[in-house]
Parts: sequence; C-alpha cells; structure tokens
Amino acid sequence: MQRYDITGMSCAACAGHVEKAVAAVPGVASVTVSLLTNSMQVDYTPDADPDATAKRILRAVDAAGYGASPATAESESAELEDTETPRLKKRLIASLCFLVPLMYVSMGHMIGLPLGSVFHGGGWHAILYAGTQLALTLPVCWINRAFFISGWKGVKTRAPGMDTLVALGAGASLAYGLFAIVMICIGLSSGNDDLVMQYRHDLYFESAAMILTLITVGKTLEAYSKGKTTDALKSLMKLTPQTACVLRDGEQVTVPVSEVAVGDLFLVRPGESIPVDGTVTEGLSSVNEAALTGESMPVDKFPGSPVSAATINQNGALTCRAERVGQDTTLSQVIRLVRDAAATKAPLAKTADKVSGIFVPTVICIAAATFLIWLLLGQTFTFALARGISVLVISCPCALGLATPVAIMVGSGVGAKNGILFKTAASLETTGYTDTVLLDKTGTVTTGEPSVVRIIGTRNVPEKFLLSMAAGLELRSEHPLARAILQRADTDKLSYATVSDFTAVPGKGLQGKVAGKVIAGGNADFISTHCTLPDDLMQAGAEMSRDGITPLYFSLAGRPAGVIGVADVVKPTSKPAIDQMRALGLQVVLLTGDNTATARHIGAMVGLDADHVIAGVLPAGKEAEVRRLQKQGRVAMVGDGINDAPALTRAETGIAIGAGADVALDAADVVLVRSDLADVPAAVRLSRAVVRNIHQNLFWAFFYNAVCIPLAAGVFTGLGITLNPMIASAAMSLSSVCVVTNALRLNTFDPRSAAHDAPPKRKAPVRAPAAAPAACPTGSCPVQPAETNDTTEEVIMNKTIHIEGMMCGHCEATVKKALEALDGVTGAAVSHEAGTAVVTLSRDVADADLKAAVEAKDYTVTGIDA
Repeated sequence: MQRYDITGMSCAACAGHVEKAVAAVPGVASVTVSLLTNSMQVDYTPDADPDATAKRILRAVDAAGYGASPATAESESAELEDTETPRLKKRLIASLCFLVPLMYVSMGHMIGLPLGSVFHGGGWHAILYAGTQLALTLPVCWINRAFFISGWKGVKTRAPGMDTLVALGAGASLAYGLFAIVMICIGLSSGNDDLVMQYRHDLYFESAAMILTLITVGKTLEAYSKGKTTDALKSLMKLTPQTACVLRDGEQVTVPVSEVAVGDLFLVRPGESIPVDGTVTEGLSSVNEAALTGESMPVDKFPGSPVSAATINQNGALTCRAERVGQDTTLSQVIRLVRDAAATKAPLAKTADKVSGIFVPTVICIAAATFLIWLLLGQTFTFALARGISVLVISCPCALGLATPVAIMVGSGVGAKNGILFKTAASLETTGYTDTVLLDKTGTVTTGEPSVVRIIGTRNVPEKFLLSMAAGLELRSEHPLARAILQRADTDKLSYATVSDFTAVPGKGLQGKVAGKVIAGGNADFISTHCTLPDDLMQAGAEMSRDGITPLYFSLAGRPAGVIGVADVVKPTSKPAIDQMRALGLQVVLLTGDNTATARHIGAMVGLDADHVIAGVLPAGKEAEVRRLQKQGRVAMVGDGINDAPALTRAETGIAIGAGADVALDAADVVLVRSDLADVPAAVRLSRAVVRNIHQNLFWAFFYNAVCIPLAAGVFTGLGITLNPMIASAAMSLSSVCVVTNALRLNTFDPRSAAHDAPPKRKAPVRAPAAAPAACPTGSCPVQPAETNDTTEEVIMNKTIHIEGMMCGHCEATVKKALEALDGVTGAAVSHEAGTAVVTLSRDVADADLKAAVEAKDYTVTGIDA
C-alpha cells in the first residue's frame, strides 16, 4: 500500500474524479481518496512495478487537474495540521475590506445610509456609480481567484466540482454587471436616460463579491471544523516524548527519541513519559496507560513487565530495554491505524459517492434550464439570471462528501482514546450491525492464566502452612500451575523454605525434602503412592474437577496434607460485559476448545446457559460455527487473534481482545488494546453512534439539496418565496458547517456508558446472498454445535506428538496454543492423560518445528507419528 498527498481538491466530486483517474492506471488494484485529509491510499496489483506505477499515478492525477506526491513521515504529520484555516482567514479578511464599502455604495442608500451626491442620478454619475462597484468587486474576485482557477480546471478536464458552481455563479454575476455598464454607456451615447437608469439599478457586482465572500466564510468555518475532527489523532501524536535518557557505558545520555535503538537501556524517572516500547529490567512503579487504553487506573510495573511509548511513569524510577522504536511502537501503530481507517470508505459512503459523481453536471443543467424556463415564461432577463445563479450557488456537494468521512474520523479518534481501534471505516460501520457475538474462552472471558481458587488443608496442616509448603516445592518447577501457587503465596506474603532433593515426575507431580521430611504434590494417582488420601479430600478434588478446577494434592512425611484448586478464573468484568451485550440486543455464545464440563461451568459463571456454550471446537470448527451462525445474522468473533484467526477472518467483524502491543493483528477488524471484555459492547455502542451520526449527516445533505435547489430555482415564487444569490450562497456555506459540526458532537460520546443501551431500532443493510433474519432481542435464542466434520481447509494429514510433562488441563491448553500458532496447523487435540497431541495439518509441517513449539513451553517430545 502506498499513500499519496493530493492537492487541489475542494469537494466530494474532486475526490471522485481523482479516484476514477487513478483506478484506470495499470497496476492499481484499489484506490481510496480522502477529502478530509487530502490523501490517497493505493494498493498495487501483485505483478505491478511500484516505481513505474507510481509515476503513472502521478501523471494521471496531474492530467485530472490535481497535484499528487508520495506521502512521507513529515507530510503525514503535516496533513493533520490545520494550515487551511489561517490561509482562508486571510482571504476572508481581505475580501471583507472591499466587500463592506461595496455593499455600502450599492445598497447602503436602501436602508437610509448617506451616499455622496456624485453617486446619484444618471449621466456620468451612473458611470461613476457602476465603475466604483466594479473597482471594489475586481479585488474580491482576484483574492478568491482560486475558485475560478479550480473551476476552470474542472471544466477543462470535464470533471466539474463545487468550485465550478461557485465560479459560474460569481462569474455570471460579474459578467452581467459588465454587460450593464456597456448598456449604460450605450444609453449615454444615445441620450436614452431610461436605459441608463434601468441598468444603473440592475448591477450585480455586489452579488458576485458577496457570493465569493460568503463561500469563503463557509469554507473557513468548514476548515476550522475539519481541523477539529483530527484533534484526537493530533493529541496522540503530541504524547510522544522528544528525548530519552539512554544508559550508555554506564552513563546517562539524553538523546532524541529517533536515535533510540532496539536493545538500548533507558531510564524513566517519575512523572516522565516512556519514550519507546520496551520491557522493565529494573525498578518498581505504576504507569498511567490512559493514552493508549483509556483506563485511568495505573498499572503496576516490575521487572519483566512490558511498557509502551507515551504512557506516563508515576512514582518509581524504571530501567527498561527498548524493543520497539520509531514507527514500530504501539503508539505509532495506533496513529497509523486511525489514519488508515479515516482514509478508507464505509459502505454508507458509496451512496454519497454515486450522487456526488453526477451532482455538479446535474446542477449546471438545472441552473441552465431554470434560466431558460423563466425567460420562456415571460420573466425579465434579470429575474431569470438571478434564479439560475441561485441554483448554482445554493447546491452543496461538499455536505454529501463530508457526511461520512468526518464522522469516521471523529469516531476513530474517540475509539483510539478509549483503546478501541477500528482498522477500516467499514469495520467501524458494521460492528454496530452485529447480531451474534462469539466469545473465545481462554484469555477473553477468563484471564488466560491459572490462579489458586481453593485451598483445603487437613486437621494437622492449616491452609496457610499448606500453601507455604506447596510454594517451597513448586519454586523449582516451571509448570504453569507452579507459577499460580507461587503468585498466591507472594500475594499472601507467606515465606517458604527451600526444598532439597527435588525431583519432577513428568505428567504426575513433584517431590522433595524440607528439614528431612518428604513432601510431594501432584495428581491423585501420584500422591496415592506417598499416602492414602482420605475420602473428604478425594471428594473435594472431585467437586473441583466438576467445576473446571484442577486439583493438586499434597502430602507431608507420608501423610495427606491437603488439596489446592487451580483454575483459569473468569475476569471480573466478563459477566457485566456480557450483560451489557444482551442489553444491546446481542446474542452471546461461548465458543471454546476446552472440554464440555469446564466450558459449561465457565458459561454458568458469566450467565450463559448450556444452549449458549459450544465446547471441544478446533480452530477450523470455530470457523465453521461462525459460518453456521451467519445464517441467522451478522456475527462478531472475539478472540486473541492467534488460534482464533480463521474464525476472526470469517466473521463480519473480527475483534482481537487484549492485543497489547500487537495492535496490527492481520486477522482482526477491531483491536481492543485492553484485555477487557467490556470494550466489546463499547465498540458496538461507538459504531452505532457513528452510524447514527452518518445517517443524520446524509439526511441533512440530501434534504438540504432536495429542498433548497427547487427553492432557489423559483418553484415557490407563486407563494411569494424567492432567494437572491447572496442568501443562496450563505445557505450553501452553512450546510457543510452543519454536517461537520454534527460530526464533532461524537467527541462527547462515552462508549463505556451503558445508560442508554437498547436493541437497535434500525436493521442492518441486507447483505448478499440473502437477508439475515433478526437475532433474538433478549439474546436467548438457543444455538446448536455445527457438524464436527465441517471444516474450511483441506486436510492433508494428521500427526500424533508424544509428550512428557503434561499433568493437567492447563498443560493441555499451553501445548494446544503453542501448536495452533504454527502456520499450517489447523487444530490440535491435546490429552495430558494420554500424553499426546494430535495435530491436524493443512500442509506438511516439519517435525522439528512441531517439536520446537512444544519444547519451548518446557515439555518433552519423545516422538512424532505421521
């Protein structure tokens, strides 16, 4: 994809002409032009020569009457700066300096203002009166010559735009004024005083100057408002620190951020912004990440924690290692996504584009017809001319062209400020049309990390002592469950002794000695070799298993010590978020590869009954479920963007949650930077608000033109209602301002407020090949699993990997995720009991790659069978 800066565009018709010209260039696959940012995005075909195609594109844009240049980092930053408003302000002030005296001379006497006697009467007084108005009008025309230059280019290239309409209206008024001066001269030379006085009162110079000035007023207000639409993006860009304190040769050196390299160590003091993305190597602090996530609560940071550019270190000094710099930082990716989304077009924009393409030629034809019809009906030339000019200057293609992009730009900016990133304008529109939301379980509804949820000791071993003993044993282990126990012990501030003679039995458990006493921990079979487990502990473990909790049994000196339950816990925000989705009229379905018992237990915890839980589904199966539910309506798939990629791609809206620094996930349409399910209903709310705003803008644009053009043409003259060109130009100026101002209201929208949640009143547009039936408004429609053999990829082979070291469901999940992240692996069925992982492949994947993926997670591969 290549970005270009475009110059010379003034309305939606201009953008359409540029698109049409570039789309015809060989080697161009697609092109989108943004009137809002005066930029163009071009995708090349695979066989295109980029350099040759770029040259052809520049020539095509130039031939169309506009300017183009490849975008640079500097120009992309500059395009957000409002340079147009100051320039238009100067034009407006200069125009007013001549317009005010012109209006005084031409119309002041009508409201009783004194006018010198030299301007009254016929003869040379009439010539002086007309000449003075011409002398004051010509500077206004020169100051606003851009209208005439751009308008003439439009005529020359047979691609007229708004400037063509303005130039025709003002030019016709000026031409008629010159004609009137000629007629005054003829009257003077022939002694016809009646002819002199007739044309003395029919000068149209003030109309020409007023049209140009009022249009400039409108363009100034429009430019100012358009500048405000990028405020969110500009505020993000201003967050990036300009310098960084880098540690080099043991010394602190302050350098520009652009000179920070990957691997550099940098120091961030309290109150400073973090310059680049990295990982904490030393220090403890809390960091305000509101700039990226919209979350006001600070996040604790310690060695190993990731940090992002533009976030603010609050209370402790941190030493970090740079990992992403320059355009690779999270902030840069966010800015790029918002800019790219604003440069794309939403489906709603297609209607406006079609109308804009024929709008200006149609208006010119209507204006000409209006002029001729009034002449044929017996009206004076002056009356007919006034009606034709009014039609030209009241019509507004800009309102049509701005209706969608300004709302998209503001909405994208609001989303970015709240950690909700829409990758395209289409995704910003279609998210609000969602009927069904499919939720991946691990990492989406749950934390994705095991945590201690239950501790049951014995009469001789209290719970705290059991946890302390278990932490000492697990200290030497790299198992995910070990980390959960250690984290709980640290949270409870418990101390634990070092274990000697440590031994790990793959797939079973651990054992060691403390003060000469043997302690052991693991599954029931393993602990049964050390002691006899009492019925109450066995029953407690069985209950944990039914609830989706992994029980870990412990013994001390040959006697049972208790059981600790570890589980992937539900996020605190998951149930409220699902309740909010239902309030929005969405059907919610939990979709997971875990076993049915665990999935249903998690579903029950978040308020989903068994009919809305689908378990044991491989990635290809998830994609099949998406396709099946698309028969009922539009589907949004929410997942982590790795093993859920097929389903994310298949769904109308793929939502990647908790992406962190990976904001440019290819499979997702929407990226939620925070690992919070509450941002899903927030994204739906924001999308619906933007679509409502676009509908309002389009309605106003169509309604305005549909009413005002007939009004300006004199259709209601019989009712005594007419518009002179000056009022028409004022109305045209305000129409675009109204559209942009309405879009700016989105800046006050809070996507996380559920105060006005309700099912949508407006149905989504019908999509091919058939219309989708509406989803159940209460989210209670039952769903049934699709056929398990329904896949989207041709299966070439299966391989069975024999693995040692797995001992629970968390081990299975870890191995499963590692394997399914490999390109070519469409699914993995992992069993810790059998010690195997059966992988389904869409192409041949080397055994070495499969083995490396598993062993990277600290498990041992003993063999692979084809």
